[in-house]
Amino acid sequence: MKSNKIAIFAILLWVVTVAVFITFFIRGNTVSGTDNRTAIVLKAGERELVLNEMRGLLATTQGIVEGLNQNDMKRVAQAAQASGMASAADVNPALMAKLPLSFKSLGMSVHHDMDDIAKAAAEGKPTAELQKQLGNTLAKCVACHSAWQIKAE
Repeated sequence: MKSNKIAIFAILLWVVTVAVFITFFIRGNTVSGTDNRTAIVLKAGERELVLNEMRGLLATTQGIVEGLNQNDMKRVAQAAQASGMASAADVNPALMAKLPLSFKSLGMSVHHDMDDIAKAAAEGKPTAELQKQLGNTLAKCVACHSAWQIKAE
């Protein structure tokens, strides 16, 4: 009888632990922002890492646009590949746990889009198609920046 109580207690403790983990994984470390956006709270170094990645995506976008303007598909492919999924492969798991699921999903989809743009450019797809892909990707950037802000602890 005593072992049944211990087993039930252990199972309940496990369920609570899993529920807390899932909630934190989905919600991340967030608070209400000052401008109707949700603030993601990170350590100063983590915040700088995320902002640096965003600046990298902006530089990639500039490289893609310049390549498209010069009809240089090799440049487009190189620029886009620099911000593809490979660039997101070594992100610290502790940082990822602090980011809300929808933020992570948007971010990963942008990296995936960059791989798609690089592939399309390497295949010689028309400029108009690449511009459309880039426009769709930038819409995700706008959605993310409209919904989230990054604050240091």
